[in-house]
Amino acid sequence: MPPLREPGAHPEAEFPQYAGAYRLEARLGSGGMGVVHLARSASGMQLAVKVVHAPYAADPEFRARFRQEVAAARRVSGAFTAPVVDADPEADRPWMATLYVPGPTLADQVKRNGPMSPAALRRLTAGLAEALRDIHRAGVIHRDLKPSNVLLTDGGPKVIDFGISRPYDSDLRTETGKLIGSPPYMAPEQFQRPREVGPPVDVFALGAVIVHAATGRGPFDSDSPYIVAYQVVHDQPDLGGVPEELAPLVARCLAKDPADRPTPDEVMEALLPPSYEAEAFVPAQRRRPAVEAVVPDGRRGGAEEDTHVRGAPPVRRRLPRVRLVVAAALLLLVASAGAGAYAVWGGGGADPGRAGAEGRAGAAGEGAATPWRTALRGGGGTPVCSAGGSPEALYCSAAGAGTVRIDPADGRVLWSAPSSAAEVRAPVVSGPVVLSAGPDGRLRALDPVKGAAVRDAALPARPGEAFPAGGVLLTVAENGTVTALDGASGAARWKKPLVGHVRPDFSLYDGGSGLAYAFEHTPSGASTLVTAVDAASGRAAWQRSLEGVLTPVSTAGSGDLVLTAMDENSDTAELVRYAPATGASTRIALPFALDGPQVAMAGDAAYLLARGGSLLAVDTAATGAGGGKAELWRLETGVGRASAPVLGEDGRLYFSAADGRLLAVDTERGALVGQSRARLSGGKLAHASDLPAPVAMGRLVVGSAPDGSVFALDGADPGAW
Repeated sequence: MPPLREPGAHPEAEFPQYAGAYRLEARLGSGGMGVVHLARSASGMQLAVKVVHAPYAADPEFRARFRQEVAAARRVSGAFTAPVVDADPEADRPWMATLYVPGPTLADQVKRNGPMSPAALRRLTAGLAEALRDIHRAGVIHRDLKPSNVLLTDGGPKVIDFGISRPYDSDLRTETGKLIGSPPYMAPEQFQRPREVGPPVDVFALGAVIVHAATGRGPFDSDSPYIVAYQVVHDQPDLGGVPEELAPLVARCLAKDPADRPTPDEVMEALLPPSYEAEAFVPAQRRRPAVEAVVPDGRRGGAEEDTHVRGAPPVRRRLPRVRLVVAAALLLLVASAGAGAYAVWGGGGADPGRAGAEGRAGAAGEGAATPWRTALRGGGGTPVCSAGGSPEALYCSAAGAGTVRIDPADGRVLWSAPSSAAEVRAPVVSGPVVLSAGPDGRLRALDPVKGAAVRDAALPARPGEAFPAGGVLLTVAENGTVTALDGASGAARWKKPLVGHVRPDFSLYDGGSGLAYAFEHTPSGASTLVTAVDAASGRAAWQRSLEGVLTPVSTAGSGDLVLTAMDENSDTAELVRYAPATGASTRIALPFALDGPQVAMAGDAAYLLARGGSLLAVDTAATGAGGGKAELWRLETGVGRASAPVLGEDGRLYFSAADGRLLAVDTERGALVGQSRARLSGGKLAHASDLPAPVAMGRLVVGSAPDGSVFALDGADPGAW
């Protein structure tokens, strides 16, 4: 996450350039007590350095509280906090340096993306409860847990800002003259007897934080802190919008009497078993093998009710569950209808398709692509799929279950490689093998024909740690060293730091040129260093520093590199096209800023699909000033959350919605030409926490849905979806 930059003069202009021996490189944010800066240690480690406001530095009572904060943060430094690296509470401007933890705060995440899904809420609740247990074991009471003090990282939530009073949050004062905490997240006893508070105040705040994450507001809301304080002490919390399965636990956390609140251990126990993707969790190794039918997509049979939702507005709640189906009865049902029945990995229920006219896959005529649907029941959530190899094959993974190879012609599962790994990433075809997460979460190489592991040892990388680039996987160590692992053997082909980089990231691989593109933003966000690396040898083809916070997203038809440019609000406001042959760069201003768009390109045309479903087509070869001249067309798709777009045959663009719909757009006209029905879970509309992109395989388009299914549609006739 790039540093936040605020243009213009601000009250912190007088801040020093150094805090101790640390040069303050960029301003990350500001609070009531001070400003947080980005800095680096002598070894190059990124730090977040908090420097206290000048008026508070002159306040002896505040200095004492700051010393207490430093001591508390040092005591609890660990897996659930930002560890303290250095501090000087006695300096003219007291400061504290902690390890810089990249990631948005919970407050920013909810503000930008809206309330969390039930699965994400369960993970957040468990993570915060675990953090509070660690904090309380160290003898510390946080007293100010709130969304802005929770960082969301790949490793789970982290709690920051220990024991801090923020005098500018309101005019309320406790009997000591200082407000300890933030009213919407304070427990009743913090208003009534602030000198007697204990660990239960943090549990109360946990409940209020979860309400905010679930609804975008607190359980006690008002513009006046005085009214909030009264509601906290006397009124019942507003839990409207909190998922039913979490509401009782949240209500216990928000009990008026501290003795009635659960401990952090009891919160975690209430969330067991630790699966956040399904209401009922059955380990894969204990699941009885079952047989499931694969049939054409359309009308449902078996035990499920068929409910079609076309163009439904997005619903934020996701209510997946494990369903039990009598497989033998389904097989008899399908066989009697004349449809082909096949054994499918994982067990579970089938979803028969439209009868009669579609018949068995491939029966509609030469070259036709007949729809099919296959339910993968080994795990929860939305399967993630990819295609590759020669001939091209389809591979899919599902949470807690493993990887399967599916015949794209008819949806049969050809082999399965079970795994209990919780992290789900799309399988990667790397040279002669298929890479997927094994039982230990690390990558393993599978034979694409048989599905068996080709070597006993796992690769020294996990799916999220390795960037696939042809036949190698690129990993970046904390010290910035890049290692290219052979996909089949796991051996290191080359290992070296990239000149000019401290800790690069990879975002793009171009199979035609064999180049992988590394990038790194400067701490100030003023420029981005981009390096094109030959993935096979590690040789740098070229390197260039470009102005702005940029991310490589695609290559144009001529081999030029196209990057997105982020503005001060972290939105994408421009595209940058860089020509390595000449060193020239062109900036294409967008007609409006887009929130986190993902990009697909065909020739010089770039298609940017924003998180909220806004789709913009831009000519990256346009040289005129202003986005209006570069704009080809724009379309509001009506999708609340969208996957990455994928280009298919006949100039169509495909993407998935959170409810499992697959949508098709004609890129010539900029018109929506088809969308499939929503894929339901248990008869209810469900949403995926992550949105895998569809896979285009010639005329066939393959999607996946939160009901645990993989399905294929005829891309040549999206109007019939």
